[in-house]
Amino acid sequence: MKSINLDHISANPLLPEVKEAMIEAIQKDYHNPSSQHKAGEEAAEVLEKARASVARLINCAEPREIVFTSGGTEAVNHAVKGVAMANADKGRHIVTSNIEHNAVIRSLRRLKSAGFKVTSLSVDANGRVNPEDVADAITDETVLVSIMHSNNETGTIQPIEEIGRITREKKVVLHTDAVDSVGVVPIDVQRLGVDLVSFASNPFYGPTGVGGLYIRRGTKVFPLLDGGVQENNKRAGTENLIGIIGMGEAAELARRDMEPRLAHLEKLKGLFLRELPNYIDEYIINTYLDHSLPNLISISVKYIEGESVMLMLDDDDIAVSTRSACATGSLRASHVLLSLGLSHADAQGTLVISFGIDNTEEDILTFLRSLQNVVATLRNISPLYQKVAKA
Repeated sequence: MKSINLDHISANPLLPEVKEAMIEAIQKDYHNPSSQHKAGEEAAEVLEKARASVARLINCAEPREIVFTSGGTEAVNHAVKGVAMANADKGRHIVTSNIEHNAVIRSLRRLKSAGFKVTSLSVDANGRVNPEDVADAITDETVLVSIMHSNNETGTIQPIEEIGRITREKKVVLHTDAVDSVGVVPIDVQRLGVDLVSFASNPFYGPTGVGGLYIRRGTKVFPLLDGGVQENNKRAGTENLIGIIGMGEAAELARRDMEPRLAHLEKLKGLFLRELPNYIDEYIINTYLDHSLPNLISISVKYIEGESVMLMLDDDDIAVSTRSACATGSLRASHVLLSLGLSHADAQGTLVISFGIDNTEEDILTFLRSLQNVVATLRNISPLYQKVAKA
């Protein structure tokens, strides 16, 4: 049986065109883009071509507003810490939500130790932030609102456009962590009204270890790294040119193929949701289906542990996840799922299934057949399930 990857939220394979562009760049052996001679200028031209491609993907009118980073985590750290420190003379209050990625949570924890105050908003039963709660939380001391665009564990999309209208009216900087959205669904920074957007290359089939931060012109942000004047003096250090070339190629392909990719992913997700009740019972769907990514669904299977399901599926050469890859290894229940109101037991039974453009309908059906067998096996030895069955 062929291997089936249903954990695309953790990593995606490079598209052939992206791989080819990167190999060609390695063979070209480009010079340092910051060098002032002809070889350096040639490298700089390639760098700016990739920047323009990434800018077009999110409808950024000025490519200079894109800062390349080592990935989504660095972009988030740069946005959150950079805005806070650059605006500390105005105030030391930040608004966020209870379901953010650890990159946001831990950046804010660091800022709290430096004297900043953080208001973390609860989400509703659908896992969404109420824009009115954001408006109520903003004070004269607020310098930043950071709300993720889509959740990396449930796929639920937040009402960023509505929140953007509020932050513009109140003249507060808005950052959105869109690592799992950019290149997967249409992102228009003008329409959303955001000031900063953090993103990464791999979710749209570019290389790992490279990402970016959109910084709207006029937004005060301190550099995260001190050193040279690269990236328009916003991010020191020689750029990862090979990775950025791959990211630029992936951005062009994502923009070109957005509609057929969305249609394919939505078809797979629809098939999974229609067929799931025919294979297992007693589960909870944690994804708000009316507003969610097309490539991700989170379910909690009652009376068993998600990690056990994942390991047994792995024996069948099927890869799924139980939560964010960045939180793997933690024995605690997901803070995201607990925020939705799930019990600790139900949260521990969670699977995160994420589809890719390489998946087929047969992959979904094969997965469901395997899931059916795994769930039956685990429930037969589950004390929780046996107690319910005898009741």
